[in-house]
This record gives sequence, C-alpha cells and structure tokens, in this order.
Amino acid sequence: MLWINKPFKKNVPYYTIPLIDLAVKPEKTPDELDYLYHNTVVDNSSSYLGHPDSILLNDGKILTFYPEGHGKGRIISKISADGGISYTEEIKNPPVSWEKSLETPTVYRLQFTDGNEKLILISGNPKWPGVPTPGGFNCSISEDEGKTWSEFKLFYDNNSDFPIIPIVSMASLTRLKENGKFVDKWMGLFHNSKFENFKTILTFDENGDYHWSKPEKYLAKYRKYETYAGICEVEAIRSDMGKGDEICLIARCNKKRCTSLLIFSKDEGKTWSEPVEAPVSLNGERHKADYTPDGRLFITFRSIERNKEAYKKNNVEAVKRNWYSEGWVAWVGTYEDMKKGNEGQYRIKIAHTYLDNQNEPALAANGDTGYCGNVVLDDGTIVTSSYGIFSTEEKEHGRYDTDKGKQKRKTSIVSKRINLKDVDKLLG
Repeated sequence: MLWINKPFKKNVPYYTIPLIDLAVKPEKTPDELDYLYHNTVVDNSSSYLGHPDSILLNDGKILTFYPEGHGKGRIISKISADGGISYTEEIKNPPVSWEKSLETPTVYRLQFTDGNEKLILISGNPKWPGVPTPGGFNCSISEDEGKTWSEFKLFYDNNSDFPIIPIVSMASLTRLKENGKFVDKWMGLFHNSKFENFKTILTFDENGDYHWSKPEKYLAKYRKYETYAGICEVEAIRSDMGKGDEICLIARCNKKRCTSLLIFSKDEGKTWSEPVEAPVSLNGERHKADYTPDGRLFITFRSIERNKEAYKKNNVEAVKRNWYSEGWVAWVGTYEDMKKGNEGQYRIKIAHTYLDNQNEPALAANGDTGYCGNVVLDDGTIVTSSYGIFSTEEKEHGRYDTDKGKQKRKTSIVSKRINLKDVDKLLG
C-alpha cells in the first residue's frame, strides 16, 4: 500500500470509461466524421523532432514551436492559416539566440488589465550530458502577435544571486487575481532534477521591462511526496472556465509509483492542499488542459497504464517494468470530475505512436509523445499537436538525437482537429 492518500471510492488498476480510438477508422464512418481520423503533418523534415507548444493568434492563425531534437535544439516555428489543416508558413528572421536553445519551448499569451497583449516564449537551460549550460531560463517576447520576437533574456543563471538549473520552464503559466480580480501578474511553475518544484511570479514595470520573482519551493511542505512520486511538469487549471477562484495542479509522477497527483489552491498559489491521487483515467505525463465552449475540459497527456492483464494479453514488452503507454491520449470531463475523483466522460486515443516492433496500431504505443500544443478555435474545434513515431519510416542514418538513441524510426510533429460534438457522436 502506498502511504499517499487514496480518497476516491475505487482504486482500480485501469480506467473504466470509454476509449474512443481515432487511430483506426471503422468501416462505414460517416463522411462528416472522417476528419477525426486524419493526421496533419506539421514537420517531418528531420529524424527527430519533439515537444511542441502552440498559441492561437488573434487573426485565427496557429503558431507552433518545437525543438530540433529531444528537448535541446534549435527552436523551429510553423504557422497554420487554415485552422490546423496545413502548416505552410514560419516566423521570418527568428532571433539568433533561439539557435542554441537547450529546452523544449513553452509559449503563452499575456493579457493585461489595460487591454494590451504580449506573447512570451520560455526555454530553460537544464544540464545535458556533455553539454555546458549557463543555467536559469530564457524568455523571448513578441508585441506584434508573433511576427517578431526579442532575443533571449536570461534569468537566474549560474552567476545570479539565485542560480538554478530548471527543467521544463514554464510547464504552466497562470494569470493571478487580487481581491477577486485579475491583475498583471503570472505564476510560472517548473522543477529541477531533484524534483523540487518552484514557482516564480512574472511582472512588468512602468517602463515595460519584465521581471521574475526569486523562485520559491511551493511544495516544500509536501517534500515527501515530491521525492517519493517524482513530482514534475505540473499543469495548472483554473476553475470555472478559467475565471474561478481555485487553481488545480495535475502533476506528472515521474517515478511511476503512484497515479498522477492533484493539488489545489484557493489563495492564488500562496498555499496548497495535500496531494491526492487523480482518477486512473488521468494518469500520465505532461498534461495540457483547455476548456471547450460547452464547459468541458480537454486534457492531453502521455498515457501511463498499469493494467497487467491488458498488456500481457497484447504481448506488450512492459511486464517487467510494470507499466505501459497507450501513447498520445486525451481525457474529456469536467473540473468537478477532477475535484470529486470521478473518472470523467471518456478518453481519446488521438493517434498511434509506433513501437519499433509494430507495423500496425495496437493497444500499447510508444510513450515518447505528449508535450502537446493545444488551441481551441471559435467553433469549439480543438487543434492539438504532438510529436512521436507516427509511421514505420526509418530514421536517416546518423541524425537521431535523443538521450537514449535506440529507436529506429523517424519522429515527427503532427496535429489533429477534434470537435467534441463529433466525438460524442462516435459514442452513439
């Protein structure tokens, strides 16, 4: 028995809600639902591309960023002008400093009380084997809807008054409230290699320059959870369609000793509740959450499953490590489902990511996926992008760039358009 709290009614090894598989199109699929099974290639120009993030621009275009490599590598951009159907543009004359990025980029929209808006791209400087790092994290700002960007500005590097080596900064960035109203402050979350989780507050001064507060360990009270579970890459979700007064964190548990953890704050991140295990249907890594117009949550992540009977039956080579992945998935439910420990409405297998020994989609998939860029269009259509091995095409010799370097097949970036009203129809 884990000592971590188990407040939910059922501690089942596998989720029981329906799984909608969009990897294989059934016969007699209605024409209007055919698009759900189509993957759009964002970029397959290299042997390994990974870890995308996306932002919806005010003109309706989708701007997607990703590194040329596993985490570290030149930041590449692609733009879709047709709602994710194709990606034919890119940022012209990107900053030179983006060439030496050491981390998966994250991108957010900053909305100010005076009506102004900016975009911010963040890239940390973790320690890679054999690669020197300045430490800290880099930020780049756009004030013209992503057309031009500032060169990287470095914070909390090795020579600063608070040197830190972050990982996935910022995994989440949440606008804060004071006295019940949104203000021009944003809470960013990241972790380090010791699974210490930090928060830092972004503000702008009267001259328009920006600052991050000294990072602080916001889960220090629950240090035993951090170390036991390996809490990291935390997603933050604000209640009530993003306008409420409560913030929920979904934490990746990297050591895979327990289900993903949920943590709540009702005082804008000043204090946090004791972590509890999420429903098994939400178990996974690198969650990214967005509300749809009907109030539901669409949460993408890399699935982590522990149903022994399922993976033995499907001859999955994961019995020894006691877990397997269904790959790139999404959970559909409500904020209240998370709070009450309900499983949610259903899960979606968005696309199949191939293991080396697979030549057709199966239950088990390659877990090197997730880290999604999600946007929600005005009509409720979700455009979600991820990386992974989406075909059996082998890599180009000598260009495979990961920390393990064992996979033989090419990794690329793809996106998919999903409207939950259409997915609901697949449930009958």
